[in-house]
Amino acid sequence: MKLSLTRPLVFFDLETTGTNFTRDRIVQIAVLKLLPDMTREVKCKLVNPGMPIPAGSTAIHGITDEVVANEPLFEQYARGIFDFFAGCDIAGFNSNFFDLPMLAEEFARCGMKFPEDGSKLIDVQTIFHKKEERTLSAAYKFYCDKELTRAHDAQADAEATMEVFASQLERYDDLGSTVDELHEFCKRADTVDFPRRLARDDDGEIVFNFGRHKGVRVKENLDYARWMVDADFPESTKTFLREIIGEYRVEGSDGGVE
Repeated sequence: MKLSLTRPLVFFDLETTGTNFTRDRIVQIAVLKLLPDMTREVKCKLVNPGMPIPAGSTAIHGITDEVVANEPLFEQYARGIFDFFAGCDIAGFNSNFFDLPMLAEEFARCGMKFPEDGSKLIDVQTIFHKKEERTLSAAYKFYCDKELTRAHDAQADAEATMEVFASQLERYDDLGSTVDELHEFCKRADTVDFPRRLARDDDGEIVFNFGRHKGVRVKENLDYARWMVDADFPESTKTFLREIIGEYRVEGSDGGVE
């Protein structure tokens, strides 16, 4: 693989009960860790979501209530999974828009902020869409000339994602070969929280990214921020809002903003 690593790079994939970050839960997680010497470590776990799995979701990934009935809840896995990601950069397919927000929300419910500060994020789908615009199965066929026969099995998808990524590195010389370069290629400059309820304005200030307050700086409407913290918004979004509210209170107590 034409890749220069200074620390481990994790490829991961989730299967879930659905696509709602606040209501749905993980039913399977696969994590493939690529070490700087190109050796690999793999963890794949079935997870009891603590809720019924909709028939529509089972039709996609094949995981039923009966399959996960005796499996641990995510909170029982949380510390081990969190530690497995520690010190790593992170890659996935559509991960910046789905898998990372979903996983961050599961960790947030356990009182854990994820990912850790400084983690570089590579979305293989972003590379694919910027270059070719296809799905994972098509990407696997396009880049690797293979059929993805076990699509929507988390481990199979994670392994296919890593193979597609390796082929992309060989195909596109302008991607670079370091995690920093790939992170820059994949990132969106205005991203704050993964569910994208928040964004950054041209000055780098955090603003609301939806509704009638879209574009308003959070620190200029803390009442709305407090309402969001108490309402049905993703916990990973609330984490950023609580930090801003806390900073404001500190400044105010010193005779600053307030």
